[in-house]
Amino acid sequence: MSAEISTLDNGLRVVTDRVETVDTVSLGLWVEVGTRHESAEVNGVAHFLEHMAFKGTERRSARAIAEEIEAVGGHLNAYTSRESTAYYAKVLKEDAPLALDILADILMHSTFDPAELERERTVILQEIGQANDTPDDIIFDHFQECAFPDQAMGRPVLGSPDIIKRLSREAVTAYLGDHYGAERMVLSVAGNAEHGRAVDLAGKLLAGLPRERAVSTEPARYAGGERREERDLEQLHLVLGFPGLTLSDPDYYAAAVLSTAFGGGMSSRLFQEVREKRGLVYAIHSFAHSYRDGGLFGIYAGTGEGDAAELLPVLCDETMRLDSGFEPAELARAKAQMKAGLLMSLESTSARCEQQAQHLLIHGTPFDPADLVCRIDAVDDAAIGRVVASWRAAPPTLVALGPLGGLEEFGRLRARLGV
Repeated sequence: MSAEISTLDNGLRVVTDRVETVDTVSLGLWVEVGTRHESAEVNGVAHFLEHMAFKGTERRSARAIAEEIEAVGGHLNAYTSRESTAYYAKVLKEDAPLALDILADILMHSTFDPAELERERTVILQEIGQANDTPDDIIFDHFQECAFPDQAMGRPVLGSPDIIKRLSREAVTAYLGDHYGAERMVLSVAGNAEHGRAVDLAGKLLAGLPRERAVSTEPARYAGGERREERDLEQLHLVLGFPGLTLSDPDYYAAAVLSTAFGGGMSSRLFQEVREKRGLVYAIHSFAHSYRDGGLFGIYAGTGEGDAAELLPVLCDETMRLDSGFEPAELARAKAQMKAGLLMSLESTSARCEQQAQHLLIHGTPFDPADLVCRIDAVDDAAIGRVVASWRAAPPTLVALGPLGGLEEFGRLRARLGV
């Protein structure tokens, strides 16, 4: 990969990753602000703003935005996370200027029409309702909140219905004005596009972005604990987790390899022991989420009420067995999975676009797959051991949703885990 980076006068970084063998271009603007940069009173405003960006500008209606991008066969989308927000598009290479023009327009000239805002308020309330009706989705919000209680890192991206119902137009526009500065943004372009042309076009369309916005957030403070919610469901959904590593931790890649070997595929320990050998679940996996100043490691499982009593002790036993590390073949499989996934993703201009943007926001350097492969290969038993040992520094986090009968009490769980 041969990424190029330039910085505009207002501080906006432009990164391009050229792939001459494709006919498409993926491009987007990533902003280093998200849910954790909201106050509790306006939780959900970052996501609300992301929705409103597509609802009309000074020269395009909401319908015109959709029609213009689809008239050239392209697509336009966005997402909000806890630490960033992204607005992106994918088009044929000759339509990249149009896509960037639309992205610049929605970020710099949105009108936040009151009628559109009320319609979108209803849409977001429907989205929250849908999430609440999806137990294997909403349980991860519960897990985040239980691990990071009463703080920005633990609040849901979508916000709560009560807050969304009263969120004002002024609050949405104020969040944009207070948080969206060019120095906290990256324009990423991947595909059949020339760096110089991308920089020139960005200079014309995005030079008006304000340079700096004083964005702050409270530190992430892992606490752990439990949350149980009885619901009339066919399955009990649960997540068991521990404090994770930051994005800059030297053992970040060790945590990723550990998660893959432990519960990242059909050959993983959890899948083989819990599903294949014991038949306790249909779905089970582990995950490692990292942030700038914190992180989480967790195991998700869904089980029937009659198997809940057996499942949790098995998860604890398998977690404690990690103190003995992995067999060489297990680590080799996990590393091969990660490297293959990384290299296969490079065939997608959309994935390359996002990888470059996120890496530049987090590390200040372009994404280099060869370096990542080396870091994955360098993970050894000692690094895995350090990650596992870090879990003992704080209480575990357990969240459960569904029929709770048979699920043992939290004190017994802590005793099984030695914390």
